[in-house]
Amino acid sequence: MPAPVLSLKGRALRYLSQREHSRFELRRKLSKYAEEGDDVDALLDFLEKNNWLSQERFAESLVNRKASRYGDSRVMAELKNHGLTTEALVDIKAGLSDSETARAVEVWQRKFGTVAEDAAARAKQMRFLLQRGFSQRAARAAMQGAPDDDEFPE
Repeated sequence: MPAPVLSLKGRALRYLSQREHSRFELRRKLSKYAEEGDDVDALLDFLEKNNWLSQERFAESLVNRKASRYGDSRVMAELKNHGLTTEALVDIKAGLSDSETARAVEVWQRKFGTVAEDAAARAKQMRFLLQRGFSQRAARAAMQGAPDDDEFPE
């Protein structure tokens, strides 16, 4: 027995029940299934009015998913690709930049763990962190190695 054909609203709610989506992303997904007379933008307005679709929740969700593995520039680029407004991005960037060095150290520790001895290995580690979207300042700080807890007396 074939599955019943979902309405556009049912399909949108199914997508939103799986994870948060941006308005831009949901419009792209739903437009494939829109038929003659369907108004995707009106449906998206309805979903936003009922707080089922929220750009703030989407941004928070994406930052929570990506920030532990990627640097500020990579996370911000992904948010821009999803059509977030610049005033929302300013607040998010401020929050991300506070923890970028610590996140770079965590990523570096998971991948490498030891300070590189030769120039080629250092370059490889630096390229890895830069490709992940970390700033050069955060990458350099991470490549110094994580300070031991014993070094700093309380």
